[in-house]
Amino acid sequence: MTRDNEIRLLLVDDEDHFRSTLAKRLGKRGIVPEQAASGEASLSILEKKAMDVVVLDVKMPGMDGIEVLKRIKRDYPKTEVILLTGQATAEDGVEGIKLGAFDYLSKPIELEHLVSKIGHAHEKILREAEKRKEVQFREKMEQQMVSTERLAALGTLAAGIAHEINNPLAIMNESVGWMRQLLEKKEMAEMPRKGDFSMALGKMEKSIERARKITHQLLSLVRKQEPVLSEVNVKTLLEEAKGLILQEAARKKIDIILDADNGRATIWSDPYQLRQVFINLLTNALHATSPGGKIIMAFEDRGHEIDLTVSDSGQGIPKENMTKIFEPFFTTKNPGEGTGLGLFVSRGIVEKLGGTIEVESKLGQGSRLRVTLPKHYEIKE
Repeated sequence: MTRDNEIRLLLVDDEDHFRSTLAKRLGKRGIVPEQAASGEASLSILEKKAMDVVVLDVKMPGMDGIEVLKRIKRDYPKTEVILLTGQATAEDGVEGIKLGAFDYLSKPIELEHLVSKIGHAHEKILREAEKRKEVQFREKMEQQMVSTERLAALGTLAAGIAHEINNPLAIMNESVGWMRQLLEKKEMAEMPRKGDFSMALGKMEKSIERARKITHQLLSLVRKQEPVLSEVNVKTLLEEAKGLILQEAARKKIDIILDADNGRATIWSDPYQLRQVFINLLTNALHATSPGGKIIMAFEDRGHEIDLTVSDSGQGIPKENMTKIFEPFFTTKNPGEGTGLGLFVSRGIVEKLGGTIEVESKLGQGSRLRVTLPKHYEIKE
């Protein structure tokens, strides 16, 4: 890697003596350039190394400077080009400016003038890089503001509504259980359409359970639950999370593989909250993976940190959704199949435990979620 004040310069000229002499003089000014004797050679270098500025002779045999400029602007748009022309006319230079060159100089060259132009071109690159960072930062802050506003609205509603919903849910669940007991009595054995009634009760039980999960997730978002720390065996944690979804995986004929040769890795964290994170990640992976696919769980000890990953062979995440998947209530699942809170809750837990969660995905090839955690998390006062 280079420091921001280091200029990566490529000097392109077919005149060996001129090029080597100019390179030595630039080196004495602290700018050590790469050298190329032809347009083709310069493009070969650019394929292997990123350059900030290219000082490019216009008149060269084979591929001339104008053609090289076009290729650079097409393939390496962040690279600035300064043209050198040995002609009395400035037509080549003007054409180069129209094609995107930073500037042009006529031979013979004044070294101070060239160094100044190189410096100005590099300053332009740094300014544009800062602008891109500012745009990215602004977009990130806007996304965080959206999430914060949604969470604030959610907190206002959740605390009051969740408890009110749980009360009728409990009554409904008790009534469904009572009706199922009635259906199992001997006198009901010959009841007409008994199977239809049993199926209806099953749907009610599933809907009650789904509603209960939603209220629990809502409450978990607004409760300030402090971590309860203990020593956690990472392999055991992943095995427990895997065990809780094995039946659903078996129904979908999806293999869950725990790739963990080193079973001794331990961290100091909250096992209960981490278990919830990996249940959420595995559930998402199950929903994204078609029957016959596979999910791989793994971890890697990185000294002071540990990486835990969940990879699936599913359909992948479209690029336009990559920045949205951690937002509350965002989901691509069919109605009734998800709340859009799993990844949002998971990120909150991971960050509260001093870690990070990231996603990599390719359409048609699957996704990988990586959780990075400190091996020794300490509660901050």
